[in-house]
Amino acid sequence: MSLGQQLYPHLPFLRRYARALTGSQMRGDAYVRATLEVIVEAPDEFPKDIDVRLGLYQMFNKIWASSDLETNDFGGGDESERQALARARLARMTPLPRQALLLTAMEGFSHAEAGQLMGISGQEVEALVNEAMSEIDRQTRASVLVIEDEPIIAMDIETIVRDMGHDVTGIAVTRDEAVQMALSTRPGLVLADIQLADDSSGIDAVKDILAEFSVPVIFITAFPERLLTGERPEPTFLITKPFQRQTVKAAIAQALFFDEATSPA
Repeated sequence: MSLGQQLYPHLPFLRRYARALTGSQMRGDAYVRATLEVIVEAPDEFPKDIDVRLGLYQMFNKIWASSDLETNDFGGGDESERQALARARLARMTPLPRQALLLTAMEGFSHAEAGQLMGISGQEVEALVNEAMSEIDRQTRASVLVIEDEPIIAMDIETIVRDMGHDVTGIAVTRDEAVQMALSTRPGLVLADIQLADDSSGIDAVKDILAEFSVPVIFITAFPERLLTGERPEPTFLITKPFQRQTVKAAIAQALFFDEATSPA
């Protein structure tokens, strides 16, 4: 099996990680593309002594750590007040804690594996994750709309959201109900399932909402690869079902982190 064939199944999940890490589909995909270009140009340099998924994420992390795409592409053009605010917000939580949290909570790597990817020890990863979780506890509280037609899952999500200190403005089970709730409550975050109760689409509901006002969105699905094909529009933040509590917390924190970073004071 060629290296490309071995890497292919892992690319959707690398895109998910890259987008969550950078807070942008465009920037995340740019880093993934740069990583693949390096691999294509020098396939012999791809790590051969570790699992292929670890090797792929290791190559990506090297590109992300050494590139200036993150700062140069944050808003495009000359420095603006919005960009300055973004960098000030980012400085309150360094990249390493966010990276450690996403690698473990969202991507499912062990502390030892994440340490291998980041070039640090597993103990250091654990400390960074704890630092990231402390930052989450200090994060600005938000109002959250949940779009989910499965009652048990909706209750689980609501519990996680409230335990984080956020408010739940409502739980919608259809596209129309979701749009109506969003327009009446103007939430600061939307958590949306893909398939809704009346066979309507959570994606369509989100499109309707975003046509009215800007709000960060996290999609929830059992089939993340269907939403991570490299085409647009696609989600920046994605939770895979069945989900772990830590994964939901990481995704919510990251979505709100970037929303606060780029919102005018």
